[in-house]
Amino acid sequence: MCLAIPAQVVELREGDNAVVDLAGVRKEISLSLVDDVGVGDYVIVHVGYALNKLDPDEAARTLALFAEIGATAD
Repeated sequence: MCLAIPAQVVELREGDNAVVDLAGVRKEISLSLVDDVGVGDYVIVHVGYALNKLDPDEAARTLALFAEIGATAD
C-alpha cells in the first residue's frame, strides 16, 4: 500500500524543485508533475513528487485525520 500525504510548500528552488513542510520536517521534492504551485500552497506528495495541488481546507482536514490516527496508535 502506498501513502501520499499533504504538505505545504515553504520554498521554491531552481528547476521544478521545492521544499515542503511535512509536520515540521522539511523535504525537497519535485514539482514537475504539477503546474502553478507557489509558496504556501498545499500539494499531495508521494515518493518525492507532488502529484497535485490541494485545497487548504481539505489539507487541514486530512492532516487532522492523520493526527487523530497517530494519537490512537499509542
